[in-house]
Amino acid sequence: MSAFLTPSRRQFLALAGAGAASGLLPFAAHAAPDTRNTDTVRLTWGFHGLTLIAKERGTFEKALAEKGIKVEWLGPFPNHAPTLQAVTGGSADFGFGGSTTPALAAIIAGSPLVFSQFVLYEPRTTAIIAKDGSGIDTVSDLVGKSVAVNRSGLGEFLLVAALEKNGIDRSKVKFVYLNPPDAAPALASGKVDAWSMWSPGVDIARLDYKAHDIFLEGRDLEFYIDYSSYVTSRKFSQENSQIVRAVAAAYEEEAKWVNANTVEAETIVQKRAGYSDVIRDQFIERRRTYKLIPVTDKAFVADLQKAADWLVARKILPEPITVSDHLAQF
Repeated sequence: MSAFLTPSRRQFLALAGAGAASGLLPFAAHAAPDTRNTDTVRLTWGFHGLTLIAKERGTFEKALAEKGIKVEWLGPFPNHAPTLQAVTGGSADFGFGGSTTPALAAIIAGSPLVFSQFVLYEPRTTAIIAKDGSGIDTVSDLVGKSVAVNRSGLGEFLLVAALEKNGIDRSKVKFVYLNPPDAAPALASGKVDAWSMWSPGVDIARLDYKAHDIFLEGRDLEFYIDYSSYVTSRKFSQENSQIVRAVAAAYEEEAKWVNANTVEAETIVQKRAGYSDVIRDQFIERRRTYKLIPVTDKAFVADLQKAADWLVARKILPEPITVSDHLAQF
């Protein structure tokens, strides 16, 4: 795996600080000019979701090639945070379509990132799970226990929401901050008592470790706090508005194909991610769908702002942020 995939936290904060020190102000409200300063776009990918399907099918690349744009795929990335680091550091041009929460956290830290597109996917399958026979069957059973979550990400916010809904102070549960590749073996070995995780990791863990749901987002959470999103750098969006627009259009077409071809789409993901037919068939049965939302959708941006405010109030995000200041204008 390339070195740019795993910069240290110190390097990442230094890059973020450099962005702030360079005088980068909130993104201007006016539309960007029709710009293009490169013929190549570098996209990150991981073993899940719409971006993986786009990479594997090849139609996405052909659509961009028709506009004279060459695609370079960088990865695989284990989760969203390293893709944000890659974009911040200039090794990549787009994140791979991950959670809005770590993207907001990175922006607050000083990373010069802007949202280029949002994604709503259904059903919502992020869950807090525990191994069968652990004695942990409800959220209340987590008191005095340890739960693996990704910091400022979907796992952490879901645990906070679950505890709040059940009237449990978060100080009564130990948050263990681990990225997915480390959290899975921690749950398997008993180093943590539970894990808050999204698909397909949570689905694989249920099967491999004989685990069950304690709290399921789509079933137990009545509102959205976290969405999926594509991000790019402020500089890239200003200098290459044509490419940002073309990438957004290509992802939208990819989503339409996925929504109409569930079996084929889930088989593509399974082949590259390497999980069992049982997991694949669960996804086929759920008929996962993707809805692409432009950054110009004011109602959606307002909903995301409410989500950001909720996260700030619960100290998942360290300080307030105005989402509309960090939208690509193309």
